[in-house]
Amino acid sequence: MPPRRKEKYRLPVPLPEGKVLDDMEGKQWVLGKMIGSGGFGLIYLAFPINNPDRDARHVIKVEYQENGPLFSELKFYQRAAKKDCIKKWIELKQLDYLGIPQFYGSGITEFKGKSYRFMVMERLGVDLQKISDQNGTFKKSTVLQLGIRMLDVLEYIHENEYVHADIKAANLLLGYRNPHQVYLADYGLSYRYCPNGNHKQYQENPRKSHNGTIEFTSLDAHKGVALSRRSDLEILGYCLLRWLCGRLPWEQNLEDPVAVQTAKTNLLDELPESVLKWAPSGSSCCKSGEIAQYLVCAYNLAYDEKPNYQMLKKILNPSGIPLGPLEFSPKGESLNVHTPNNQKVDSRKAATKQVNQMQNRLLEKKGHSERSAESCATWRKVQEEEKLTGLFNSETAQESTRRRQKYRETQEFLNGVKSSPQKSSCIQFPNSFYEPHQDFTSLDMFNKSSSPSWYTYTSTTGMEVTELDSSTGFWLTISQFTLSEEIKADVYYYGFTILLLLILVCLALYFL
Repeated sequence: MPPRRKEKYRLPVPLPEGKVLDDMEGKQWVLGKMIGSGGFGLIYLAFPINNPDRDARHVIKVEYQENGPLFSELKFYQRAAKKDCIKKWIELKQLDYLGIPQFYGSGITEFKGKSYRFMVMERLGVDLQKISDQNGTFKKSTVLQLGIRMLDVLEYIHENEYVHADIKAANLLLGYRNPHQVYLADYGLSYRYCPNGNHKQYQENPRKSHNGTIEFTSLDAHKGVALSRRSDLEILGYCLLRWLCGRLPWEQNLEDPVAVQTAKTNLLDELPESVLKWAPSGSSCCKSGEIAQYLVCAYNLAYDEKPNYQMLKKILNPSGIPLGPLEFSPKGESLNVHTPNNQKVDSRKAATKQVNQMQNRLLEKKGHSERSAESCATWRKVQEEEKLTGLFNSETAQESTRRRQKYRETQEFLNGVKSSPQKSSCIQFPNSFYEPHQDFTSLDMFNKSSSPSWYTYTSTTGMEVTELDSSTGFWLTISQFTLSEEIKADVYYYGFTILLLLILVCLALYFL
């Protein structure tokens, strides 16, 4: 039976170090040092009883059995995040990893007459909130990569009928053994939005309004609506803005949930201009076009609509560059990160130093190719931002200029042709798709990428014009200009007729 919901959960009395816990599958775990506490429970290092490794790779989360969050998290892992299911998903989506911590077991234990629920989980490293407190904002490339990694996680849990509902820096942790991987942890507030395939109905409930972390929670949560997939995407969008800009427009009003709700509504109603206009001057946030476009897509989702995760990831990575290591340190400086167990970090620092040295050597070897790739990616991102701010796309402008120039050249050529007394009949393009008797003013017939390097112009008069060098312009020569005998006869006939008519007119005027 699930625990009864209470207004406020109590932190449990700490368990003694060295206590042995038996999980539901019969495995035994030895409690190590307590390394932290959350709003509802305590976190300990843990060791399998048959492998007491000094470097613990597991943690145990503990809370009173009557508390609710750990029960909700346990149900999430049992229903939606089994190890085999995650492995199959990674293979299906061709991912290098999926940022969901691995679950190892759970159970109930007794201490001083109280029942405790516990979960054994994969040990993770430092959370992004600590890094943010130390470094401030993150690099734009890092923020966008975090967004893509979280979209991978959200797509998986959404497909398994759950939403996370509490995405924030404190719940994003780097890997313990691989600090370049990021994991979305703490599913204590996760919500089953689509039990057995039946999506929850949209219904506002003022008694449940403003649930979640007020700074990042969605508009649906502000209205007391049961969370859906679009809520997770909206929350992630606010996080991306916070990590890139260092603050959010409503941070001064966090004590007033209604004011926060109003500010979020105003921001979303005026996207994408609202994000670009609000951005603090001189910050990288003024180039947050990708995030603005992401929020537009998230905001336009219907309550029960399935998001297009691939499109959202493409918005955050328009150039399609493969994801690399996460970088949080400004100018390559090493992070002053403390491990969760407050132990010495000499070995971790040494390992980090070695990783940095290897990365520097790789960067030196890649040299110009990487800089070119970065420049290309930057150029493409600038193009997207210019579209959002109403600027002309430079590529389009160049193409238009090129077409106008060629059109003027075509008109000049045609004007020269029309100045002759004869009327042309066709323009022949060897091996081309153009047909005779087309409207010359509408043809882009001098495009070097599609037309041949030479062409001939033929008229009924036998006039032939040849292009000598298409790369330097139109160099034209008149090879011949002769009249046929038939045309000469016509000229003589019409000339004689006109002369006779003139004589008749003169005689008529004379006698009158």
